[in-house]
Amino acid sequence: MVSVPGSCPLSYQCLNRRSIIIIEIATYHNVHLIYNPCAARLRRAPEEVVRRAVDLLGAQGCRVSVIPTPGPGTAGGLARQSLETGADLILALGGDGTINEIAAGMIHSEAPLGVLPAGTANVLARELGLGCNLWKAARRVTECVPQRISVGLLHMDGGARSRHFLLMAGVGFDAHIVYRLSMALKSRLGQIAYWAGALRELGRRLEEFDVHLEDRSLRCSFALASRTRNYAGYLEVASRACLLGDDFELVLFEGQSTFRYYAKYLVAVLAGTARKTGGITFLRARKIAFSAPPEQPIYVQVDGEYAGRLPASVEIVPKALTLLVPPEYRRTEPAPQ
Repeated sequence: MVSVPGSCPLSYQCLNRRSIIIIEIATYHNVHLIYNPCAARLRRAPEEVVRRAVDLLGAQGCRVSVIPTPGPGTAGGLARQSLETGADLILALGGDGTINEIAAGMIHSEAPLGVLPAGTANVLARELGLGCNLWKAARRVTECVPQRISVGLLHMDGGARSRHFLLMAGVGFDAHIVYRLSMALKSRLGQIAYWAGALRELGRRLEEFDVHLEDRSLRCSFALASRTRNYAGYLEVASRACLLGDDFELVLFEGQSTFRYYAKYLVAVLAGTARKTGGITFLRARKIAFSAPPEQPIYVQVDGEYAGRLPASVEIVPKALTLLVPPEYRRTEPAPQ
């Protein structure tokens, strides 16, 4: 017997020669779909895309209220309002930045967050095995199951500013690319804009900074504190990271030459040999601090969005969010430390 738990389930039985399989399909009666009209998938015809998504959800028995974001930084507040009005499921239709905002507004709540990918990289949807097809993900909403996960928390300005994140925090090289990224170029080219930004860095001497763990300090030019294997949509950098675990996989890249990044590090990541490559260090940690001289601007990004500059720190917030995941994702085991 196999039972897949959900919320307010409808169940049916499938009889074969050897066993009875009971499958429980979740139904939600107060679904709030928060969407970003500027997301890559929605930009040309947001009303049409949202209408089709609502129709697919309605066919699964979901009653859906549709809420557009009026601008950047507003999705978290909309999520909090949805919870206050009794939403039993919040769906985030947009890219990883929008999903991150909505998740931040749901920290420590019980209602689950579901993902409808419509962004540039769709790292979270790829990580969960949902892929980038919005319609396929919408059809799977009621078969997905609620899973409590830990999240990251970024502290800036000596703790004066903090923000939660789901996927990763990057410091140094990649955050510099995000900081300089043209939003107009991203709108036109999508993920290609990030690669174009990376190529513009070729030949630049990278700034170094210090990474502080509980028992040691290290120096690097790029640090990635990740909760996911997937990076930038297609690369697997932190190959033993897992959303079901309670720590970060920390990946540190040494050196100030961007030529080393492209000729050595990128090749190693693509070939799956990064763990054997000199200059790349893999660690596990629940709390990490980053520092640099005040006159040296070192930037920080979280989930692909610019977040600020050093000094900063990140830490794990245990079991802070309920996320809808495909049943098969629950079988993903965190890699041993």
